[in-house]
Amino acid sequence: MSRSPEDTVALVTGATDGLGRAVAERLAGMGVTLHIHGRNAKRLAAAKEEIVAATGNDRVRTHRADFASLAEVAALADELAALPALHLLINNAGIGSGLPDSPDREESRDGLELRFAVNYLASFVLTTRLVPLLESSAPARVVMIASLGQASLDFDDPQLERSFYEGRRAYAQSKLAQISFANELAYRLPTDSGVTVNSIHPATFMPTKIVLDERGTSVDSLDRGVDSTVRLATDPSLDDVTGRFFDRETEARAEDQAYDPAARGRLWELSESLAGEILGSSGNFSF
Repeated sequence: MSRSPEDTVALVTGATDGLGRAVAERLAGMGVTLHIHGRNAKRLAAAKEEIVAATGNDRVRTHRADFASLAEVAALADELAALPALHLLINNAGIGSGLPDSPDREESRDGLELRFAVNYLASFVLTTRLVPLLESSAPARVVMIASLGQASLDFDDPQLERSFYEGRRAYAQSKLAQISFANELAYRLPTDSGVTVNSIHPATFMPTKIVLDERGTSVDSLDRGVDSTVRLATDPSLDDVTGRFFDRETEARAEDQAYDPAARGRLWELSESLAGEILGSSGNFSF
C-alpha cells in the first residue's frame, strides 16, 4: 500500500487464533495501528497482550462481537465507523466445514444456516457499513480470506433447508459467496474511490485449530498463509488491483458464479433482504 505502515490503520477479524492471529501479529510488527476482533473477551485480551509483547507495538485495540449475531456485527460496524481512519480490512473470521464445530446443519442466533451467516453474511454487513470510512481513508483495501473450496449457491435453497446438508458443501458455498460479494463490491465502488477489494486462498490446510481438529494433519505452513495475505494487503504493486481472486500469490479464477453479474446481483439482493429483515433496516448496504 502506498502508505507507511506507521500511518496505516488495520482491522483483522477472527484474530484470536489461527491465520487471523498470525496476520495480526505480522502487521503489528510492521508498525501498523491494529484493531483485532474476536468473539471471546478473554481470548481477545490475551491476544492483544501477546501481540504487544512480541512486537513492542502498543497500538493494538480489541473489539468483541459474535458473528453468529447480525445485531452484534452491526454494533461492531457502528463502533468501528467512529474511527478517524481505516485503511485495511481483512475479513478472516469464520468457521470450517466440520470439527471443532458440528458438521451438521446448525443455525445462527438469527435463525440462518450457520456457515452462510458467519462466513459470509456477517462480512457483508460489516464491510458494506464500513465502506464510507474506507473511502474517506483511501487508499484502502478490503481482503476476503476465502478458499479454493468453492461451490455455487443454490438460490432456490440458499440456506440448505431442503437439500441434503453437508458441512463441506455449506462451507464451500459460503466461500464462493465471499468471492462473489468481493467481485460485486469492487464493481459497485466508483473507479476513483481508492478502495480495492480482493479475495484470497492464503494457503492449503495450514496447521490451524480448524484444520488440525478436522484433518489431523496440515499441508502448508502458517507462515505461507501469512505471507500471501500480507502481500495482498500491503504490496504497493497491487495498489490498483481490484475484483480479483488469488491462490496464494498468484491470480487465479474462482468458480464461474463469482463472475456472473446476474448471480452476483441476486446474492447482493438476498443479503440485503436477510440482513434488513433481521436488523430492521433497509438501504444501508448500497451506495
